[in-house]
Amino acid sequence: MNLLVPVTTIMTKELITVQPDDSIDLIHKIFKTNKIHHLPVVESGKLMGIISITDFLCKSKGANYIDLNSDLSEDCKDLKATDLMTTGLAKLETTDKINIAIEVFRENLFHAIPVVEGEKIVGLVTTFDIIEHLAYAGQ
Repeated sequence: MNLLVPVTTIMTKELITVQPDDSIDLIHKIFKTNKIHHLPVVESGKLMGIISITDFLCKSKGANYIDLNSDLSEDCKDLKATDLMTTGLAKLETTDKINIAIEVFRENLFHAIPVVEGEKIVGLVTTFDIIEHLAYAGQ
């Protein structure tokens, strides 16, 4: 198990993203039809923020809501990606190693870290990616 290899070796590279003005309906559809938990918000390739499925559900359906299969509440129909996204994110560079990602996860309460080149997002590392790497290392 080598924790000193770049995060690029374990990150998700094929990302589904939304733009800042994309509607809550589109975001709902993306979360409902894809097996993802984090949705980067990107404008002209630049990472603006991220929407977690937990934040989406809390802001669109109420703090105790956990079902993507029902309709959105009427009072949130006008929300856009910018209303749902978290900004001020921790980020990793493509040269950062897996051990750095582990430290960032250990010290924070989130489960995904965008990987960037400058301001452009090139991937996403999740706690699941770390677990997979640790589980299958050396096999």
